[in-house]
Amino acid sequence: MTADLKELEKRMHGAIDALRKELGGLRTGRASVNLLDPVMVEAYGQRMPLNQVGTVSAPEPRLLTVNVWDKGLVVSTAKAIREAGLGLNPAPDGQTIRVPIPELTTERRNELAKLAHKYAEHGRVAVRNVRRDGMEFLKKAEKDHKISQDEHRQKSDEVQKLTDRYVKQVDDVLAQKEKEIKTV
Repeated sequence: MTADLKELEKRMHGAIDALRKELGGLRTGRASVNLLDPVMVEAYGQRMPLNQVGTVSAPEPRLLTVNVWDKGLVVSTAKAIREAGLGLNPAPDGQTIRVPIPELTTERRNELAKLAHKYAEHGRVAVRNVRRDGMEFLKKAEKDHKISQDEHRQKSDEVQKLTDRYVKQVDDVLAQKEKEIKTV
């Protein structure tokens, strides 16, 4: 059963990682290279992630730059950034695309905070689903007489403690992101 507890922890950790990635894509007042992760560029007859056609960097707090490796892809990359629904207006400058990050309105900050809460709730649900799977496994193991009632109770407590720890991590990640969003 100890291997299964490790497996549950690994799955819960995966839920936290997924949450961090989703929150990384949320636009805050400052430039983050993760902001352009969801952008897909039309290149060589197919759609490719932006990070496969150029390098994204944040030289200033309110500016991203994309250094496109193939000169022929500058226009399609700028178009992909513009149409990604991020509210950004890229400006090609040779082989580099400058992407200024506009100031967020209070209304937009509140929308982003709500979205962050939604992502966090998805994270909590994912952690609880892993907990449910663990509890069902324990119930079945007890029913099949592989573990005793006492073992079941003890392992259930361990699974619950693990769940509480990861739900707290979700809340901590959310609080950090919310602070980042609300900071002007």
